[in-house]
Amino acid sequence: MTTAADEKTSTLIIGVGNGWRGDDAVGLVVARRIQEKRLPHVRAIEQDGNPSALIHALQEAHAVFVIDALQAGASPGRIVRLDASREPIARDFGPSRGHSFGVAQAIETARALNQLPERLIVYGIEGKNFALGAPVSFEIEQAAEAVLDRLLQEI
Repeated sequence: MTTAADEKTSTLIIGVGNGWRGDDAVGLVVARRIQEKRLPHVRAIEQDGNPSALIHALQEAHAVFVIDALQAGASPGRIVRLDASREPIARDFGPSRGHSFGVAQAIETARALNQLPERLIVYGIEGKNFALGAPVSFEIEQAAEAVLDRLLQEI
């Protein structure tokens, strides 16, 4: 008899973002590049930041990596790596999408419900331009490549 734990993917990459808002698409960019590699036992998905969908997705794998844009006023392209399976995430992690409930709150809600995966790593990439219709900035494209390299090493 198989259990839900047996049916989990080994590794899940979740790219969070909005493809229409410039650098906010960086999580989607990384997820697409992982998909192109067709790695065994690795699945990559794209999400728009819906908290319920993110909480549900966290339960689909033993190891989950979330990639999202940051808007904290740091240098564009700065990469932050957090081990959310070991420590809480600050409430202000992620860009301002006009919602008070974002990636950090979804992860912390999953933690409170005891629904975190065994391993949960969050990568944030500091964005530069979040304007509607803007392309992903050059610095952010470079940071996406760096995160992709790190992910390939970690998985």
